[in-house]
Amino acid sequence: MTFTRPIWAEVSRAKLAQNYRRLRALAGADAELMAIIKANAYGHGLLDCARVLVAEGARWFGVTCVEEAVALRGVCQEARILALSGLWPGEADAILEHRLTPSVWTEAHLNLLEEAARRRGTGAGELPVHLEIDTGMSRQGAQIGALPALLARFGAGSCLRLEATMTHFHSPQDPQATARQMQGFAQAVEQIVIDGLQPEFLSAGSSADVLEQTSTPVSDLARRIGARRMLRTGLALYGYAPDGKVNSALEPVLACKARITSLCRIEPGTSAGYGATFTASRQTRLALLPVGYADGFSRLLSNRGWVLVRGKRAPMAGRVSMDQIMVDVTDIPDAAAGDEVVLIGSQGGERISAQQIAEWTGTIAYEVLCAIAPRVPRVMVE
Repeated sequence: MTFTRPIWAEVSRAKLAQNYRRLRALAGADAELMAIIKANAYGHGLLDCARVLVAEGARWFGVTCVEEAVALRGVCQEARILALSGLWPGEADAILEHRLTPSVWTEAHLNLLEEAARRRGTGAGELPVHLEIDTGMSRQGAQIGALPALLARFGAGSCLRLEATMTHFHSPQDPQATARQMQGFAQAVEQIVIDGLQPEFLSAGSSADVLEQTSTPVSDLARRIGARRMLRTGLALYGYAPDGKVNSALEPVLACKARITSLCRIEPGTSAGYGATFTASRQTRLALLPVGYADGFSRLLSNRGWVLVRGKRAPMAGRVSMDQIMVDVTDIPDAAAGDEVVLIGSQGGERISAQQIAEWTGTIAYEVLCAIAPRVPRVMVE
């Protein structure tokens, strides 16, 4: 599709592939690495990113919901696809039709799957599921007390197959908190084994665990029961460490750019933008950019954020409006209409990262990337 409005996001195939290879190596040969590409691949473009990762040998993908999983199946015919947020009434047939794998943690989930399996004549053990255990996140997952009733559903002749047992560490940078959750996870896994079930994978750990090499307790537990470790990596795929620190093993994959649409000069004492929150203290040259909060750039960047123009930093002047921002280019006298402006990415020797924008706005890099609106075209580049 041709786009004419001068704002776009460039997504680097080479950097995404490189990040995956490095994370794959860090995970180790005895672990399975699941690429998390939910939320439109963290704003990078679900289908295009999936194609790159499949070419690199990715075998497992994690998405939010069945709708995302069905869309992904269209370009990933052989990959395994996990719907991380369970399933809703009306989705079980799509799971079976498109060979998807749901995460489950309630009997209601199992009821929906079994009903669909009966309608479709699914045989014993033909429907793999990943059973999530709540070890302290208190968000989704079965609590220990609910396990007996759930495990009873996997008896002989059931269409269900317990392929993986999973949990979610809420504070991977906190070893003590993770150790407490690990105790609960081990207790659940032991109960599963006692009940005669054998998960192929123990799925626990995210980008932080891969980067910090904190896989030992889960790996030891997996080896003890004859399973494999599965790690789920999301943010690191796209070039950022979850703790906000720069990691030399990763390269940011996305750059967001626009062009200067026009320029004006204002005199000292003249205001600019909604609410007149910017007032020129000198003769000031303002550049207008066709990007605003409807494109995903927060109003919290008003009079606070920066962009790159001709390799130099230019501060935002006034409020971010729905479709436009202004930047002060007084100290960049050669700035001209049509110049490429970098909102996220590098230009010359300068860089503005999603992490920097997160710090300016009091949030996290995840939100900055996911917030980039669908109306901003994603362009795959090498």
